[in-house]
Amino acid sequence: NDALKIKETGCKVVQINTGTGCHLDAEMVEKGYTELNPPLGSVVMIENVGNLVCPALFDLGEQAKVAILSITEGEDKPIKYPHMFRASQVMILNKIDLLPYVQFNLERCIEYTLQVNPKIKIFQVSAITGAGLENWYEWLYYQHQGLG
Repeated sequence: NDALKIKETGCKVVQINTGTGCHLDAEMVEKGYTELNPPLGSVVMIENVGNLVCPALFDLGEQAKVAILSITEGEDKPIKYPHMFRASQVMILNKIDLLPYVQFNLERCIEYTLQVNPKIKIFQVSAITGAGLENWYEWLYYQHQGLG
């Protein structure tokens, strides 16, 4: 599972079981945060569960909400699930290394995303090749430093 993969990198991780729920809530996150007990100044990532609807509607106390869209999911997701993209400050468009092999209109996806949220920051990345990750890391750094 994902928690074990993260733990293998040396990062601390807490897996929160939502039971039959379709999303995390602030109380669950607070409990997980207490268990994690991160050092002051840490960057804490929260991966919500479920679909692209429920997580958008709940404030978890996060500094920024990030939507991750894989190109294999289709370019229409931002208009099909506008709540998530409207609520997010960032969209990570992942698996761009697959663009030559799938039917995906990158320009249309970006257009749809900006129609829903003109202020959203979009990062095109590949977790496999590392393409675009330096821009994402730079954004994270500036957010962490309070410069974003």
